[in-house]
Amino acid sequence: MFTEVRDCGKEEGPLRGLAVCDGSLITCAESGLLKVWKEGSADHTEVPVGRGVCRMRQDPERMERVATGGKENELKVWDLQRLQQPVFNAKNVRNNWLDLRVPVWVRDMQFVPGSEKIVTCTSYCQVRLYDPSTPQRRPVLEMTYDEYPLTALSLTSDANAVVVGNTRGQMAVMDLRKGRLLKCLKGQAGSIRGLQCHPSLPLVASCSLDRFLRVHNTDTKALLHKVYLKSRLNCLLFTSRENWEEQDAEPTDKEGVKEDEDDEIWDSMATVTDRTESKRKPDQQETPNRQKRRKQMSIDS
Repeated sequence: MFTEVRDCGKEEGPLRGLAVCDGSLITCAESGLLKVWKEGSADHTEVPVGRGVCRMRQDPERMERVATGGKENELKVWDLQRLQQPVFNAKNVRNNWLDLRVPVWVRDMQFVPGSEKIVTCTSYCQVRLYDPSTPQRRPVLEMTYDEYPLTALSLTSDANAVVVGNTRGQMAVMDLRKGRLLKCLKGQAGSIRGLQCHPSLPLVASCSLDRFLRVHNTDTKALLHKVYLKSRLNCLLFTSRENWEEQDAEPTDKEGVKEDEDDEIWDSMATVTDRTESKRKPDQQETPNRQKRRKQMSIDS
């Protein structure tokens, strides 16, 4: 059940990010408009962050900071209290060996806890690590995985590795310290659209266009759970509630009361007999004279 509806501007395209900070709602559309909606008011402040936005993420440790990026739109970090200029504006890598410009297409990003570092993945199979605390605006670490566009990522519980997924349905764990591939997670059959690592356990949940939700163990690579959810899934999130199954369950005394009520209802219902047995009763109660007459008629015929 929802309690409020807010129109964020349909003409600006689909939303690519949503966040909350100090009671204000933060939205970012594909057209490149980042808006901060004040609580209980229709007034808002906005800033253009560049067209073709694919994702906006909020820093969980510093809620006033968000990161944006997209197609031909490099990574930018914004301070919601000072929206005039970005706090950090990434710079594209140097030209390739043919002296051609390397295209930009940021698909997802996430802030590394305990630091100012940001990890991103691109549609050109690149995993990049940026460090805004240094003067360098280019990535301090770059890796590539397979040959299909990367669509989603999530940091592991220790923040030393990142799990990435691509449009082929392949998932891999990449080491952010040594810049190498650690392991691959198998079992998917569609484009990965959402990844979420557990904050304390070696688990990662993924959803893809094959309509399945899967949970892998990042240490053993084992597929622990696989659930078919009917619709094409785009995102997921681990619940922050502990023992939610026990909280949702009703107390045992209420269950006992319900069972007693059900027994009373069944006892009050009338017993239904078989119709075939009721049809046979007149024949069983037939008098001897009628039985002789019926036998005589059968002999004459």
